[in-house]
Amino acid sequence: MKKFGVGIQLYGVKNSMQKDFEGTLAAIKEMGYEYVEFAGYFGRTSDEIKALLDKLGLKCVSAHQALDFFDKDPQKGVDFLKNFGVKYVVVPWYAKEALAGTDQWEATVKNFTEKAELFAKNGMMLGYHNHDFEFKKFEGKYLHDYIFDAIPEDKIVPELDTCWVHYAGLDPADKIREFKGRVNIVHLKDFNCKELGGGPAYALIDADGNPMDVPSKEDNAFRFMPLGTGRQDFAKILAACEESGTEIVIVEQDQVYDGMTELEAAKISRDYLKNTFGI
Repeated sequence: MKKFGVGIQLYGVKNSMQKDFEGTLAAIKEMGYEYVEFAGYFGRTSDEIKALLDKLGLKCVSAHQALDFFDKDPQKGVDFLKNFGVKYVVVPWYAKEALAGTDQWEATVKNFTEKAELFAKNGMMLGYHNHDFEFKKFEGKYLHDYIFDAIPEDKIVPELDTCWVHYAGLDPADKIREFKGRVNIVHLKDFNCKELGGGPAYALIDADGNPMDVPSKEDNAFRFMPLGTGRQDFAKILAACEESGTEIVIVEQDQVYDGMTELEAAKISRDYLKNTFGI
C-alpha cells in the first residue's frame, strides 16, 4: 500500500493541548504522526507555533478555520496560517441554513468564492470538511454537490470526513473516488451506531451559541472510536485513497469515552494504521 503521510486533527486532543501544548505535540510526534491539522491555536502566536513544529519535526498541512477569521484583515489572517505551513484552509462546519435551497445560499457562494481567491493568491487553497447533513438533497442533488459545483474546481478541494459520509448512508470509498485527483487530504474517523443516518451525532448550536433541539447521539448509540475498533472498512477506504491520489490521511476522533484519554485513543489509531497497513 502507498505510504501516505499520516496526520492528526488536533481537535481530537484539544483538552490535552489546553493543558500541555508542547507536551501533547511531542507525544503526537513520538507516536509516529508526521502532520498536524490545527483547530484553534490555544493563544499561541504564529511564530510560536512555527518554532515548536520545527523543533519537533512536525508539519502542518491544513487548518480548520472559520472564514470570518479573514474578514477584518484578510492578509493578516492568511499570513498567520501560511507562516507555519498551512496549505489547505478548511471550512470545518457551515450551517445547513446557509447552504443550497436557502435565502443565504447566494451569500455563501460569494463568501466561499472571495476566500478561495484570497487563498489562491497566496499559494493556498480553500477546503471544505463535510458532516452528514451535506448529503441531504435539495431538488434531487446533494447539498455537498452544490458547493463543489458553485466554486471553480481549481479553487476548492473536499476534505472528506469518512465517518460522516458513511453515517449519512453513503460509501466513503465511492465518494473518495468521485473526487479522484482532488482528495489530497482525507479524514479517517471510526464510529459505531445503531443505524446509519440516525440524526446529528455532534453538538449543534444556533447563531447565538445556544444548543439546538436535535436528536441526540445517545438516541442512536453513536460513539466515535479509535481506528479499527468501529464499523469502518479502512482497507476499502485506503484503497480508494490510493487510487484517487490522496497524499495525506488525517486521523480524527472528536470524543473519547469510559476513561480513555485523548492521547491513548490517538495512539491506538496510529498503531492500527502502522500495524495493519504499514503506513
